[in-house]
Amino acid sequence: MKIPNLLTLLRIVLIPVFVLVFYLPYSWAPYWAGFIFALAAVTDWFDGYLARKLNQLSPFGAFLDPVADKLMVAIALVLVVEAYGSPIVTVPAMIIIGREIVISALREWMAELGKRGSVAVSYVGKVKTSLQMGAIFFLVLAEPGTTLAWAAMVMLYLAAALTLWSMIEYLKAAWPDLTNDL
Repeated sequence: MKIPNLLTLLRIVLIPVFVLVFYLPYSWAPYWAGFIFALAAVTDWFDGYLARKLNQLSPFGAFLDPVADKLMVAIALVLVVEAYGSPIVTVPAMIIIGREIVISALREWMAELGKRGSVAVSYVGKVKTSLQMGAIFFLVLAEPGTTLAWAAMVMLYLAAALTLWSMIEYLKAAWPDLTNDL
């Protein structure tokens, strides 16, 4: 088993641990849940870096990495939405999760056409992911209504805006293929 794939698997294993710790009724639980989320987020960056650096790219990793990312983010967003219980957090979470579903379907469809490269990850997507991970981390740590929570919500809205922007860019790139038969 290659190191990048092990890191991706670790990220998946950390998801139920994150959920369990998130729900623990202790004052330290948000800090440990935040730490676990941050650790998972770091493995997201590190596994890709190592795969390229060590020339350990694999079909298994190419499949599992985005699955692990989407599971981690979607589950964390659902927990944050529940904890905050507010449309202020729910709306950007819906945008982010909805976009991931659309882009995953688009990538799968484009791959069937042999054009997966036209919907490859962009720089905007990387910035969006960084903002999104930071926002979720701080929303897990922060008490609702605190300055940190509000700052995290600003980050979440910026991530949601970049999410929409990158989705539009991906759809524009795929548009000729999507509308070929209309």
